[in-house]
Amino acid sequence: MADLDSLDLNLLRVFDAVARERHVTRAARRLHLSQPAVSNALNRLRQALGDELFLRRPGGVEPTELAAALAGPVAEVLDRLRETLAVHAPFDPATSDRVFPVAFSEYAEAVLAPPLLEAMARRAPGCLLAIRHADRTNWQDLLERSEAQLAVAVLPEPPAIYTRVRLLPEEFLTVMRAGHPLAEGEMTPARFVSVPHLLHSPNGSRDGALDGPLAEAGHPRRLGAVVAHLAGVPGILARTDMIITLSARLAREMARAHGLVVRAPPVAIRHTRLSLVFHRRFEADPGHAWLRRTLIALAREVASAA
Repeated sequence: MADLDSLDLNLLRVFDAVARERHVTRAARRLHLSQPAVSNALNRLRQALGDELFLRRPGGVEPTELAAALAGPVAEVLDRLRETLAVHAPFDPATSDRVFPVAFSEYAEAVLAPPLLEAMARRAPGCLLAIRHADRTNWQDLLERSEAQLAVAVLPEPPAIYTRVRLLPEEFLTVMRAGHPLAEGEMTPARFVSVPHLLHSPNGSRDGALDGPLAEAGHPRRLGAVVAHLAGVPGILARTDMIITLSARLAREMARAHGLVVRAPPVAIRHTRLSLVFHRRFEADPGHAWLRRTLIALAREVASAA
């Protein structure tokens, strides 16, 4: 096996792309190289390391034991190098083609992604926003593995190596179909818990913001279903007697778009707030700073329009 001094480090970019994509042709597109060029680089790396590295399988390739062990360290080194270079590179949003990998909760994506992408289309048309899901269970892993450069969600206080910026304060409203038994009349806790509740929980938790206040009031609720995504919620509400309690901004938008009814829940719910969290190594990165400033400004606009 070759030592590091004799290894062509350019080959590690090819290794990283194939390891991420698990497909030689997709890796070639990612690197803006031809498929034969990537195959040739892999062959050189195989000879240098004395290992097959990637085995052909239907639909792509599978890493060998050595390749699987190398994938994490190689990806981390290349990601940190890219981040370091980005910090020292000038950033002009009008001409940049930078990719911003970010992690948003489903709610943050619904509320902030539309105005952010509108702003980027005007000010940074060559940049790409790549959004993946984040919540309180996975945000730190995403940032630590450099799979996202910032996270926006309802998040706990982060460790000191992260910077946290609080964004939108959130109230709650309950959504139901038109003609629902609770659409009219006084909304008492007893009436509120007399129907099944729908809970939106991307990570599968069955605890929501309502459960504590309702239990304290002596009226625990009954869940009718837990859903991972918001897309199916309007259809579920339209076909059942279930109700759902969501952030007020999202509830009003859903009601406007689907002819639903919104009402205030009968118990006080502690307000939550979206947070923007990022690793402090990005503090001086001009492109990252531009994205942060843009997000913070847009969040203020969304809050003032509510």
